[in-house]
Amino acid sequence: MSVRFYNCRILTMEDNKVTEGELWTENDRISYIGPSADKGDKVFDREIDCKGGLLMPGLKNAHTHSAMTFSRSLADEYCLNDWLFKAIFPREAKLTAESVYWLSKLAYAEYLSGGITACFDMYFEKDANAKAAVETGFRHVFCGAANDFGGMEELEDFYDRLNSYDPLVSFIYGFHAEYTTCEDNLKKISELAHKYEAPVFAHISETKAEVDGCIERYGCTPAVLFDRLGIYDFGGGGFHCVWFTDEDRDIFKKRGLWSVFNACSNLKLASGITPVYKFIANDMKIAIGTDGAGSNNSLSMFREMYLDTVLSNVETGNAAAVDPFTILKAGTTGGALCMGLKDSDVLAVGKKADIILIDMNRPSMQPENNIARNIVYSADNSVVKMTMIDGKILYEDGKYSTLDLDEVIRECNKLMKDLA
Repeated sequence: MSVRFYNCRILTMEDNKVTEGELWTENDRISYIGPSADKGDKVFDREIDCKGGLLMPGLKNAHTHSAMTFSRSLADEYCLNDWLFKAIFPREAKLTAESVYWLSKLAYAEYLSGGITACFDMYFEKDANAKAAVETGFRHVFCGAANDFGGMEELEDFYDRLNSYDPLVSFIYGFHAEYTTCEDNLKKISELAHKYEAPVFAHISETKAEVDGCIERYGCTPAVLFDRLGIYDFGGGGFHCVWFTDEDRDIFKKRGLWSVFNACSNLKLASGITPVYKFIANDMKIAIGTDGAGSNNSLSMFREMYLDTVLSNVETGNAAAVDPFTILKAGTTGGALCMGLKDSDVLAVGKKADIILIDMNRPSMQPENNIARNIVYSADNSVVKMTMIDGKILYEDGKYSTLDLDEVIRECNKLMKDLA
């Protein structure tokens, strides 16, 4: 499929410069970006008048649990530990492959309508999830979810199988967290990382209790422990990073690891506020995720970017503590690179056609004093007019091309009768 977008503004994310012109796609790639051009004899499958709208790379949800849509607004009164052990884990034990399939499709519908073109997902029933992703046309990067309750024996199989499943699907090693994964299993994960020279990700330092417990067990923080075990020898990173020490940040900086922020979830579960400004000041690699729908409860990257910016202002007493464009870059380019999606990080000729169209005629996007700041401070999912992944338009003007939203909602609500 070939598409010509014209009468548009373009923010490639290579820099903070908005240009005017056209963008063309051919199959799954971007074939032209530049001023309005004579298309000659070329025939496009579609020509879209953007009416002054903004084309930019899709947002990348760099940490989520997609099928946890079942837990949205289900246990909002708990902090993290009680939320997991009293409300979530008992219900997750009832989930089947079929339920993960439908619950993931519900998440994809929300992702697409919010301009998200890829997710870094930590969950189980990965075969059912992969099937849902490919059927939807969504770019899905799996993160291993191994822990003492299961998943260890499948890590190597998933690495081999899911990385050859489909171009839209890939797998990166990961485990749930230090407090759910014993030292023997952590050592096994390190061995796999060395065998494949692979990066590893996990929840890390999400709560003070988690860090205190690790210090009691091992005499050090989770980041120090993982580094000592060689888990980070080939890269990777962590999700949340709320209670990092200076030593933790030094390890992440030295190793070139990714810190993925989840502001909404951390606030809702009373886990704390990640000092994002410290990571940026140390020139660390950063990305942004929503976490799951049970701990957020929204899957909106716009809300995450807003909070990562303004919370730093409050923490520092400085309204300019964090540059909004830096946060926007973390939500797009940073997320792509964190997930290993090197062809989806920016808009450029030859890159993947993972593109969103922002409606600049929405009241919240006017006047255009600074477009990047408008996106971070003012935008929400309603400004997303179109979402394209791999050169295919999957969402446009409130309609989905690969999802029957009514069917997805109906099936998910059926499942909740058993889970609730």
